[in-house]
Amino acid sequence: MYAIIATGGKQYKVTEGEELFIEKLAAEENETVEIPVIAVGNDDGSLDFAEGKTVTAKVIKNGKGKKITVFTYKPKKGEKRKMGHRQPYTKVSIEKIN
Repeated sequence: MYAIIATGGKQYKVTEGEELFIEKLAAEENETVEIPVIAVGNDDGSLDFAEGKTVTAKVIKNGKGKKITVFTYKPKKGEKRKMGHRQPYTKVSIEKIN
């Protein structure tokens, strides 16, 4: 059995016991969070749209991803700018599909 959840403007297909990186949540480590479910799928291939169902997840850690370099310039003007960015994330473990 699996569930499709929506968080941080993205959708994820999750199963119980799975760990995944999602967009940063306002939750501390070892805290449990409820994430709304869009649909629930069974092993036989059927998909049921679920309203009001949730997934219970435990926050493992909050952190930042690898740094990416962003470089912008305007040709023939001598204008250039180099920046870096580290995307914040939350690592969660799916405990139960309610």
